[in-house]
Amino acid sequence: MKYVLAGASGFLGKALARDLVTDGHQVLRLVRRTPASADEIRWDPARGDLDPAALGDPDVLVNLAGANIGRPWTPTYRTLIRESRVSTTATLAAVAGQLERPPVVITQSGVGGYGLDCGDRVLTEDSELGEGFLSDVVRLWEGALEPARAAGSRVAALRTGVVLDRKAPAFQLLSLPFRVGLGGRLGPGTQYFPVISLTDWLRAVRFVAEHDALNGPVNATLPVPGTNNEFTQALATALHRPAFVPVPAFVMKAALGEFAWELLGSKRAIPTRLQSHNFTFHHPTTPTALSAALTS
Repeated sequence: MKYVLAGASGFLGKALARDLVTDGHQVLRLVRRTPASADEIRWDPARGDLDPAALGDPDVLVNLAGANIGRPWTPTYRTLIRESRVSTTATLAAVAGQLERPPVVITQSGVGGYGLDCGDRVLTEDSELGEGFLSDVVRLWEGALEPARAAGSRVAALRTGVVLDRKAPAFQLLSLPFRVGLGGRLGPGTQYFPVISLTDWLRAVRFVAEHDALNGPVNATLPVPGTNNEFTQALATALHRPAFVPVPAFVMKAALGEFAWELLGSKRAIPTRLQSHNFTFHHPTTPTALSAALTS
């Protein structure tokens, strides 16, 4: 198959491109600079600028672009978080509608769309989006797919939890306190903490691309959701480190503002659509996903 990747320079983009090429697929990478090789195509999503003819006849367009959410959310940075996701998705969706054969269009999304704190409520893809900045971003992000859908493309949005891999920036930040013996639960620890191994995330992207019945939102999270306390204990065990230095919720809120809710808020997300189409997880539990991350 022929894939076109936006956000190919990020951690997930590099991993997906490598995985696809290794398996014999063709990959074109969208870049915002002068292309340095034949598999790169220049685009400017802020201006909606991408030449459909340069893509040829792709099977799948994948958008993994987006500014890092793990920084202080100043008003200016909120705009960057939103626009870096919406403009890239909208550009791909518009181009999909101009291609002779409608491709599959997949965008990364996030479980943060379900709201700040959902408690013990089970969150499937049919659950309503919640309130908060990231919920608003997800509405616009996924809504930007609509032109592609209207033009005949099958579209999907992967609502992904924290991807676990030893090279993943988010996992490195989460595991650093444990490596120096200062790890512990975040806030109360009772909040559900959605994660997925990199291996299963890669497999999920390809599964969605290849299965015609899958469309709309798709949760990319463990089928057996765990709490932050369970994650903490499993990570400490895997690293052979203690886990007795909890981080109080008020400290996180003071330091991180609304972003703290991405770590403190409970999101019991279940990958109902993947499972209903017989997707099997290589690492279905927190301990197995962490083991895979640490040995990758």
